[in-house]
Amino acid sequence: MKVMTLRAAMCSAALALAAPAMASDADVEALKAEAAGLMKEFGDTLRGELVAAMQAGGPVNAISVCNEEAPVIAASISDASGWDVGRSSHRLRNPLNAPDAFTAAAIDDFVAREAAGEAVDSLVSAGIVEEDGERVFHMVKAIPTGEPCVACHGGDNVKEEVVAALAEMYPEDTARGFSPGQMRGVFTLSKVLD
Repeated sequence: MKVMTLRAAMCSAALALAAPAMASDADVEALKAEAAGLMKEFGDTLRGELVAAMQAGGPVNAISVCNEEAPVIAASISDASGWDVGRSSHRLRNPLNAPDAFTAAAIDDFVAREAAGEAVDSLVSAGIVEEDGERVFHMVKAIPTGEPCVACHGGDNVKEEVVAALAEMYPEDTARGFSPGQMRGVFTLSKVLD
């Protein structure tokens, strides 16, 4: 536990040091507000598609939403907004969603904060970092596991047909064993400022 706390503190310090004071507080707050709106749009749209798929054909039917529709939704919002919108996790289902450096540090911090008892829905990190000579604003927010999510992301209670479908679509899946309320992953947004 002390190792995770130290690691999280180091990640938080690295994030703070990596965010140069080149943008005014008002600019950063405006970016946070815009990112939060896009996260809500992404989350609400994805949730609606998942609920419809679950109602139409159960959890096996919903797997294709995450596999096929989520990237399309993210790309559509990205194209319309000029942001890079996506999802990631500390326990990936899809290796294409691997975190960038900022997101990985935020995830490590969130895992430690959750272990210390902090509410998952309060876990958000934002900052400006330099990447390849450009200033980039990042915002990462934890995704709590909802009750319906355990149909595919739960532990031993996941039905065999769901396990088989997940194994076929995601042979390297590690996004299982979650309980309602636990952090399952993160929404991640970034925008080049220069």
